[in-house]
Amino acid sequence: MASTSPPTPHAAALRVEDLHISFPQASGNTRVLDGLSFQLQPGEIGCLLGASGCGKTTALRTIAGFIRPDHGSVRIDDRCVASPRTWVEPEQRGVGVVFQDYALFPHLDVAANVAFGLRTTPAARRPARVAAMLELVGLPEIARRFPHELSGGQQQRVALARALAPAPSILLLDEPFSNLDPDLRERLALDLRDILKRYGTTALLVTHDQYEAFALADQIGVMNAGHIEQWDTPYRLYHQPATRLVADFVGLGAFLPGRLEHRDGNTLVHLELGSLPIRARTDQAIAGATANERGEVTVLLRPDDVVHDDSSPLRAEVVRKAFRGAQFLYTLRLASGAMLLALVPSHHNHAVGERIGIRFDADHVVTFSPQPG
Repeated sequence: MASTSPPTPHAAALRVEDLHISFPQASGNTRVLDGLSFQLQPGEIGCLLGASGCGKTTALRTIAGFIRPDHGSVRIDDRCVASPRTWVEPEQRGVGVVFQDYALFPHLDVAANVAFGLRTTPAARRPARVAAMLELVGLPEIARRFPHELSGGQQQRVALARALAPAPSILLLDEPFSNLDPDLRERLALDLRDILKRYGTTALLVTHDQYEAFALADQIGVMNAGHIEQWDTPYRLYHQPATRLVADFVGLGAFLPGRLEHRDGNTLVHLELGSLPIRARTDQAIAGATANERGEVTVLLRPDDVVHDDSSPLRAEVVRKAFRGAQFLYTLRLASGAMLLALVPSHHNHAVGERIGIRFDADHVVTFSPQPG
């Protein structure tokens, strides 16, 4: 009987391995990337998320071919395009880039802007390709307009059509929504995700805005000081952050002191809100590893973990309230002085200074090492 070999896994569309980059400064070299590693599978959308200065734009520019690494490598479709000993010019990497300011040519109309990346395509085939790209981004009727005649959202879509026209192996997006109104950003991010998925494009976004990252990306890497703290799905970054930095950066939340107890085969954490069972085995293992010798831990509470319940004996004072349409975001103070956040349906309109009933309800109990003092 013939043996059946397991299928060969697809090579990663993008693989970044142990990138180190330093820039010279008057006081000496400054390390910008410090062992950056991640990979994207074909058709996957990834994001490097972090505050200004964390190294995310340097990583994007290194992948694009504008910066040479001191150490480590960049591989696209299993071909090394950058390392200390290997260098492939940007135009030969099969990479498309959508810049922060879109970089459209003001003297060219939309069709000519989109066609700019098709210089190696036979001239007879370019008009059909341009028309197909404008149709893809939902702008088939504006081919003869000029960039100054377009809205910010339209300019962003034209820049995307131009980047996609040569069918790049990887699409890189540098803060693509930063010039748009806040109410446009999430909607356009979702539209962009639909376009990339329909076209099967592997893409990497860099941004400081977690809501853009959540709307667009399959995998997100939270960056800090030139490396990735956690590379994971948006859901796991929010509900199961690996470090305090990730928990602080992704989403809103509060931290309360707690103490672990193991009773009758169950793991509980006692805190001011009461005794909470830790049911998930992964959460139990993390809690055991982070507790000190007295069983003390720090517990992360997200606003959606704190439920408003008039029948609950536990009361908290409303310190601040922010109206968000369907919900209020309440800042609450417990008897100890500890602060919590809670998302409450907006028909529960309580005054600042009022005490309301609350209880805890979460699938995951996220713990970290206790804070000093």
